[in-house]
Amino acid sequence: MGSVLSRPERAVDYVPETVTRSVKLLVAGNFGVGKTTFVSSVSEIKPLRTEETITEASVGIDDMVGLPGKVNTTVAMDFGRITLNPQLALYLFGTPGQQRFVPLWEELARGALGALVLVDTRRIEKADEVLSVLEERGVPYSVAVNRFEGAQSYPLDEIRDALDLTPDTPLTALDARHRGTCLQSLITLVEFLFHRVETRR
Repeated sequence: MGSVLSRPERAVDYVPETVTRSVKLLVAGNFGVGKTTFVSSVSEIKPLRTEETITEASVGIDDMVGLPGKVNTTVAMDFGRITLNPQLALYLFGTPGQQRFVPLWEELARGALGALVLVDTRRIEKADEVLSVLEERGVPYSVAVNRFEGAQSYPLDEIRDALDLTPDTPLTALDARHRGTCLQSLITLVEFLFHRVETRR
């Protein structure tokens, strides 16, 4: 098996026979933060997408501020899979970002070990709603800042303060288009979640 950081061929969809454990994870975040791109970047299978063209029906409902080039939106979920090591497969469920889809988040959260929350520093205040939904439902999470081209870069300590994250909440940075940085954030999340499980035994 090649390095998990290398781009897979996506030719074979079956789970390797060596896999003995699987984990369901959410990829969450507000509207337009890069969840679909993230899942597409890391998935070793052709990802399932449920995108629709944004229409005038979204006007006044979905917050398009700061997203002038966005023409599609996820209306159900994104789904992908990554074999993190020969024994462990991650099943990734990207959630829709709009508030009107919160009931769907609740269904997707069932059985999830945790969530990776993507954040856009240009609209950082939008992350509060997503974090609140996960906290209310008891879903542990880590946070990853998606570094958009042209966006101002901030130190992670400042972002941690702005989001009022607890000291033990993992915080990383990534570019959702680049598989390596995405995988590092996923590995950080998985290590955090497994550590929580072990300390509670």
